[in-house]
Amino acid sequence: MWRRHSVLEGMVLCRHTARSLPGGVGSLSWMTRARSSAKAESQASDDEAASEVLSHYSSASESTSVAEEGTGSDAVDEQAQQEEVEDKLKECIDNVTDKSTRTRHVALESLRLAFSSKMLFDFLLERRLTLTDSLEKCLKKGKGEEQSLAASVLTLLCLQMGSGPEGEEVFRSLKPLLISILTDSSASPVARQSCATALGMCCYIAAADGEDLVSSLTCLAGIFGTSCPEEGSSVPTHHSPLLQTLHCNALQSWSLLLTICPSSQIKKILDNHLLKLPLLLSSDNVNLRIVVGETIALLFELAHELEEEFFYEDMDLLCTKLKALATDSNKYRAKTDRRKQRSIFRDVLHFIENGECHEETIKFGLECMYVDSWVRRRMYNAFKEVLGSGVRHHLQNNELLREIFDLGPPLVLDAAAIKASKISRFEKHLYNSAAFKARTKARSRVRDKRADVL
Repeated sequence: MWRRHSVLEGMVLCRHTARSLPGGVGSLSWMTRARSSAKAESQASDDEAASEVLSHYSSASESTSVAEEGTGSDAVDEQAQQEEVEDKLKECIDNVTDKSTRTRHVALESLRLAFSSKMLFDFLLERRLTLTDSLEKCLKKGKGEEQSLAASVLTLLCLQMGSGPEGEEVFRSLKPLLISILTDSSASPVARQSCATALGMCCYIAAADGEDLVSSLTCLAGIFGTSCPEEGSSVPTHHSPLLQTLHCNALQSWSLLLTICPSSQIKKILDNHLLKLPLLLSSDNVNLRIVVGETIALLFELAHELEEEFFYEDMDLLCTKLKALATDSNKYRAKTDRRKQRSIFRDVLHFIENGECHEETIKFGLECMYVDSWVRRRMYNAFKEVLGSGVRHHLQNNELLREIFDLGPPLVLDAAAIKASKISRFEKHLYNSAAFKARTKARSRVRDKRADVL
């Protein structure tokens, strides 16, 4: 068993009530006061309902770690808490179709947090059709934020159902609606952003055939393709920040689907996009530049898998652009943007020039996973963006993710093994002190060398 951090840990819920100043200009009539108070109390009650769902959910999850060291009575308590959590989630599913917009928002947000933090396959198996119909209504009739939340919950529902017939059924029933919202220029940009992510992730998990894959790739390419320079120009088309974020999401989903494309499709994509994408490196949006750089590295990795002696005609020009971004020190860019950009593009440039990908180690529970290629990096980042802090819990327990990352079946550990694996605070302190000392020495040597050069 594993312990999961509570999503609402440390959150304080404040309830504001309307007050009027007696006899002053700002005083309200008793009727206005009553309406304001009723509205505030209604909103507070909705917040309290969501807080109650998540607190019950959190306490049930945290009790798992307690039960590991407890007796049989603790297991009974855990089961009772689990039943209480499921009752709250049933209530949230019912509230997704409530008349109140606020209640629907609270219900969708509660479901999003619950689905991202725990495995609920058995609970959702018999309720997936009801929830899918409710999400379809939210996507069709809702606006902006509600559509965005519904698309996020749909993504997590598909992830919970997995790549079997249940997941395929969920994806196929709502795929046309996702594409409709995504390609509708009059729809809310926030809703289109979530639909871009949902289309890519759901297709990656549950696409039944190549036709679903190709149609999703084409749709996503049409979205971020509007950022590409017009014919005869080398400057990317300028868009609002919201649309640039949409293009980032579409490009990320598109690149995720590249990791499951057949070789014949990869060849066509290389011919069509490897010359266009470098033009987007001069975009004024730092996130779009970074996504483009990572996608270029991914395309080069896939190209080398198809053909070891892959040759790119404009390699010198591409490396010049990448080097400029890896050493960018322009003061008109924010310091955090410059730091993030330089870090990513150093890795991209190193891979393009030497064919070596920076390796990252992901630790979760008693296990660890190595992200040592751009394909695995895109896959891991996609799940991390969807699941947030719950990604480690899913890496431990979600059979779909463990199959994707070749982790094998979930580990079954007893309380003694978990207790033995824990490090005491004193041991952590000794380790951190030693690491700090080693880091200080290393940096001192580097500073000395810089001083000699100066």
